[in-house]
Amino acid sequence: MVSTLLTQPVAAQPVNASSAATVAPAGSAQEAVRPNFLVIVADDLGWSDLGAFGGEIATPNLDALANQGVRFTGFHTAPTCSPTRSMLLSGVDNHEAGIGTMVESRPASLANRPGYEGYLNDRVASIAELLQQGGYNTIMAGKWHLGLTQDRGPAARGFAHSYALLQGLGNHFGADQQGAWKKLGANALYREDGKLVQYPVGRYSADYFADRLIGFLDESAQDKRPFFAYLTFTTPHWPMQAPAETIAKYKGRYDAGYEALRAQRLERQKQLGLVSLDQKPHALDKIKPWDSLSPQEKAIEARKMEVYAAMVDRMDQNVGRVIAELKRLGRYDDTVIIFLSDNGPEGSEIDTPFQVRGVPGALKKLGIDNRLENIGNATSYVGYGAGWAQANSSPSWLVKGYPTEGGTRVSAFAVGKGVVGERIARGNLNVTDIAPTLLDLAGLTQPATFKNRPILPFEGKTLVPVLTDKASEVRGPSEPVGTELFYRRALRKGDWKAVYLPPSRSTYPRDGVGDGKWQLFNIATDPAESTDLGAAQPTKLAELVADWDRYAADKGVALP
Repeated sequence: MVSTLLTQPVAAQPVNASSAATVAPAGSAQEAVRPNFLVIVADDLGWSDLGAFGGEIATPNLDALANQGVRFTGFHTAPTCSPTRSMLLSGVDNHEAGIGTMVESRPASLANRPGYEGYLNDRVASIAELLQQGGYNTIMAGKWHLGLTQDRGPAARGFAHSYALLQGLGNHFGADQQGAWKKLGANALYREDGKLVQYPVGRYSADYFADRLIGFLDESAQDKRPFFAYLTFTTPHWPMQAPAETIAKYKGRYDAGYEALRAQRLERQKQLGLVSLDQKPHALDKIKPWDSLSPQEKAIEARKMEVYAAMVDRMDQNVGRVIAELKRLGRYDDTVIIFLSDNGPEGSEIDTPFQVRGVPGALKKLGIDNRLENIGNATSYVGYGAGWAQANSSPSWLVKGYPTEGGTRVSAFAVGKGVVGERIARGNLNVTDIAPTLLDLAGLTQPATFKNRPILPFEGKTLVPVLTDKASEVRGPSEPVGTELFYRRALRKGDWKAVYLPPSRSTYPRDGVGDGKWQLFNIATDPAESTDLGAAQPTKLAELVADWDRYAADKGVALP
């Protein structure tokens, strides 16, 4: 299939003394038709947080984009953030791209295992590297989480300009860079174009990352090349922090509790056509019923959700600022925008930085104050817990950290030049599909080598047939897609999905769910993964387990 979105394919060949990428001259006809790309990644966003996906939070900018474009109801990521980001940028499985597990929880026994390097490795070329070589201006602002050192940062992996938080999280007001935070090894690190810099204390993360991306766009206003902009917010990742004026908008909104919110959101999803009218949610796991909480507990929990909503709201405001700037620069109409969350919502109970968990007196040393009246401020440090997370992932099963639908099915959409919009696409799509899609739309082909080293071919599929409404699926019903993280496993094959959750150990999230047996679900009829069909369909389950075993062997998955 040849898309009218595409230019004539141009090979993105490795740059060396005798071979350079084939790039159209600035201002040429070919250059004029190549789209810009804006990929926006939210951090730990719930499936139903956006208004366009059933939420009550004020997200008018993202809602407008989603409703103008194509919303995906079957878009899947890895169960957590850095594995997803490695797959997004490389187009291959996280075990091949270098993030076989999160480096923060990697056991020493895996430190030297290929695929578990803890950074985006040299077996892949990032989509930024390939687009840059193919003539694109490449810019990034936000969370990186794919390597701390200069040679593993965004400036070394294809971004001409970048401002990046290197780790997986940071204080949203920059209050964790010096003093006790640094002494205890819990400080955040930032790089600008490869150099370590200090984040401006007091600036809110979503505001500042948008500032920096807008600045990069403005600096290249006279650059006629198409651009690839990668905007990776740290909202609404814990710690729950937001500007006071935005939090105030949600005062009292969540006093009815998480069960009520879950019911309201599911009803709204039905009205929007995102789920079937008879869809039932998966049962809640490991939460206290709202009615069993004391008045003080309810006040604390409601406050956490108010702050969380403010974080999503503020992110949306900044998306609006970026879109307005693209329009002011006259570049919006030639831009394809892809939005996604990096995984499902965070369900762990969090009240301290993980780096100092168990350290006596750590909260006092760090100046953390988690009293009700301080939650949301720069000196607080909390998550919002399993109740709100499961309300936000409803009707799916579980949350971030799990290969279930609640951990991996995320809100995502595409809009812009050539995208057939105002519709919902329900196919089984994957985060590895983004890199081949962008290269396809750019009229480039993936090379076999990059900088004189072989690179892995894309595992993901181009989504151009879906974007142009020529197809709903990019994978056949017999094509398996495996997942593994923290020894939790899943395999999707057509409508069928097998899931294995080992008995909870010291894995993420803390106090996990798992019974140590394979389960089988039909996602077409049971997207909530509520009915285990393993006993009724033992042959089908055995088939998918065998597929997963082949996947694990092929990708080099480490097993306990």
